[in-house]
Formats: sequence, C-alpha cells, structure tokens
Amino acid sequence: MTSDNSTYRKTVTQFALINQSLKGLGQIMLQDNAITGLLFLVGILIGSINMGIAVIISVCVATFAANLFKFDTNDINKGLYGFNAALVGAAIILFCKPTLIIWCCIIIGAIISTVIQHFFITNRITVFTLPFVLVTWAILFIINHFLPGFNIIPSTANAYHETDFGFAFRGYGQVIFQDNMVAGAIFFVAVFINSPLAALYGLAGAVMAVFISQPFSVPIENVNLGLVSYNAVLCSIAFAGNKIKDGIWVLISVALASIISHLMSNMIYPQLTFPFVAASCTTFVLKTIFKLSNNQIN
Repeated sequence: MTSDNSTYRKTVTQFALINQSLKGLGQIMLQDNAITGLLFLVGILIGSINMGIAVIISVCVATFAANLFKFDTNDINKGLYGFNAALVGAAIILFCKPTLIIWCCIIIGAIISTVIQHFFITNRITVFTLPFVLVTWAILFIINHFLPGFNIIPSTANAYHETDFGFAFRGYGQVIFQDNMVAGAIFFVAVFINSPLAALYGLAGAVMAVFISQPFSVPIENVNLGLVSYNAVLCSIAFAGNKIKDGIWVLISVALASIISHLMSNMIYPQLTFPFVAASCTTFVLKTIFKLSNNQIN
C-alpha cells in the first residue's frame, strides 16, 4: 500500500511539473493554458529541433527550480516562472553554437531568470519578459567578450524580398524566434484557443505596426519576416479587451513599441522583446494616471 501511494504521489508530481511547464510556455504570450503551451512547443519544434529541446530544458529547469525554492504554488501553477526561462533557452540557442558550454549557459540562465522573476512578483512589479531580456543580454555579452567563437549569425535564408501578406503570422512566429508562417499560424491558433479576442488583437497589432513603421523606412525583408510586428503582437495581446478604450490602449502601446524598436535598430545586441516591455509598462502607467484622473473628476 505504501509503495502504491509513493508511485501515485510521484505520478501526480510529474504530471504537475509537466502542466506547470506547459503553462509556462503559454505565458510567453500571456496565456494561462497548457494546450496553448503545447502548441507553442509544436510550432518551435517545426522550426528548429535544437530550439525546441532548449525550450523544453529551460522551462522544465525553471519550473523545477521554482518548486525547489518553494515559491508561491499558485504562481508556479499559472506558469509565471517558466516563460522567461523558455525564451532565454530559445534565444541563446538561436545566437550561439549548441556546445556543452552553451547548454550549461541555458540552464544557468533559466535559473537566474526564475530568481529575477520572483523578485518582481514578490514586489508586485509587472515587467512581462524583462527577466528574459536582461539574462539573455548578459549571457550574450559574456559569450561575445570571452567566447566569441561560440557566436553565430542567425540564418536569413527565408528573407522574403517581395511583399508577402504572411508577415502578420510571422509576427506571431517571431515572438519565439520563428520566421515561417506555419509556426506563426500555429501560435495564432494556440492563443485563439484560450482567448479569441486576444488572438485577433495580436493579428491586428501586427498589421498596425507595419503601417506605423512606414516613416522609418524599414527594409521590406524585416517587414515580411515579422521582425517589425512581434513586439506589437505582444502589446496587443497584453491590452486586448472588449471596450473601445482597450483598442486605444492597444494602439498607443503598439505605436510606442514601434518607435522604441526603431530607436534600438542599431544596437550591437538584439533588441529581443524590450520594446514590448518598455511600451507596455509605459502604457500601464498612462492607464493608471488616466484612471486616477477620472476618479478625481468623478
């Protein structure tokens, strides 16, 4: 009987870890849904087996670490400790050769991102994917200065030089470093399953970003690859709602993200999702100020 109980507890624990990890993947696009996370993983594996493996390792390590450190169970169950780590794994395997040292960096980065995320959660500071950005920049800085031979330039084999209306779906794909429309479409469906409104807002945001970026003379290749749209997709999902004012906040955040992205276009290191983080945090501050002003008037 004791053996049966032990086996049952072990099975439950393993299932919980898998569910928490899948929700962690779903939270990459702010979705608390394990099926969404599973579809994200499918899309990543279609684009790159190595990246899929890196994402699995990093999200599982982060989730295990969060449980080991006894962080809040509700937050772990929502996947709030997995998504930054998953993005760290995806980014590092994209920009670096998959050597033993790089895999170690992915594991260490996943743990560090979890600790940073915990700091922000416990202090009730919403920063979205900032831990991912900070950890990835730090790792790339170290590799660039001490292990430059491990750097690689991501392939641009899919550089679409003519107008291609698949850019909106590729914008979805580029949230997790996928430049093909199939992966992007899977990501869209994954979000749609959990929140149809957010998914459609994300698609609209991808289109809006292209129009807003026109004065910046962005290369058509970047537009078609979804590089102009992915931060806008995240902004649109973050502020999606069924009221007119929600659409206004989406537009403001997308515009801010597009401007910030343009200002960061000549950076040595990839901008990642920093434009989304900066634009969303700024928009949240503006929303709070607007809300307080309305309350004072009323």
